[in-house]
Amino acid sequence: MKIGVNARFLIEGKLEGIGLFSHEIVKRLVQSHPEDQFVLFFDRPFSQSFIYGNQVKGVVVSPPARHPLLWWVWYEWTLPRAIKKQNIDVFLSPDGYTSLRSKVPEVMILHDLAYKHFSEHTSFLVQRFYHHFIPKYLQKAHRIGCVSEATRMDVLGHYDITRERLFVAYNGCRPQFKPLASEEIIETRKRYSEGHPYFLFVGALHPRKNVGRMLQAYELYRERGGSIRRFVIVGRRAWMTSNLEQIYERMQYRSEVIFTGYLDLQALAEVTGSAFALLYMSLFEGFGVPLLEAMNSDVPIITSNISSMPEVTGEASIKVSPTDIRAISDAMLLLSKDVVLRQNLIDKGRIQRQKFDWDTSAELIYNQLKELTKC
Repeated sequence: MKIGVNARFLIEGKLEGIGLFSHEIVKRLVQSHPEDQFVLFFDRPFSQSFIYGNQVKGVVVSPPARHPLLWWVWYEWTLPRAIKKQNIDVFLSPDGYTSLRSKVPEVMILHDLAYKHFSEHTSFLVQRFYHHFIPKYLQKAHRIGCVSEATRMDVLGHYDITRERLFVAYNGCRPQFKPLASEEIIETRKRYSEGHPYFLFVGALHPRKNVGRMLQAYELYRERGGSIRRFVIVGRRAWMTSNLEQIYERMQYRSEVIFTGYLDLQALAEVTGSAFALLYMSLFEGFGVPLLEAMNSDVPIITSNISSMPEVTGEASIKVSPTDIRAISDAMLLLSKDVVLRQNLIDKGRIQRQKFDWDTSAELIYNQLKELTKC
């Protein structure tokens, strides 16, 4: 079998989200199936680290697709030509897009339908592209992998898609995220929070991540006598809005909030594993990888009671409404006072995290690819 792969998000040093999913899945497909050939289609020069085996070929397809117009050119003109030229049997697209013009059977991975729920958070051109093309992609793809059952149900709720074409392939967790020794926790806290325990949020400072309400909940937690735990926020500040800045500037306890910016993988694993708890009150998630990383690090979780977050965390979290600031602060106070509850959440996380495995998801996707070659 000759498998083509959309490798547009395999960018050295930038394996986040879709790029991480692509890397972990494709690497396993190659290693587990040496009998097959793989052609990875990049939109720019690529690192040889993504050529995962002798049976892998990398092909650069122009132009670099980082704009709606260039997305259209890449997916509808240059990519289908390259697929045909390479004699591909079946095509895997892990980024939620695919080619309408290619005649090769396709497996597309959908990470979320955020554009349906938060259209105001992207530019006009991007929204036009999403609303026009994603429904067409969903109709065109022979199989659609969803990263959670919540995403699968979201697709079924918005589009006339037969259930048989949808399957769930969860994210897994990188091995760097693991429980830390007490000495490592002490040293990490010295570096990031002046030695104090801390609540942690990980994610881009995007409006959908609800950081403003988390800051307000932390302020209320401290005003109500919550013990001195810092609030460490890890993520790029590119989306930091004036509203979020105003909330921060009005905080009495803003000196206890630490913005680290982007952290590399090793630093992120250390900061996650040293947290008192993960505070992850997103308004919408297709999956929520930081939740899985916290469970693998033996860190308890306070999260939203909506979208995919209850599915991912199971019984390993306290779940409250992400719009109820007092309820969030209540959960923070409860976890700070109840040592038994905190340990119970950690114990349940050790069980829950076993449901999410890259090897299992890779084999699920491979079986879909294999089945399409028989059609």
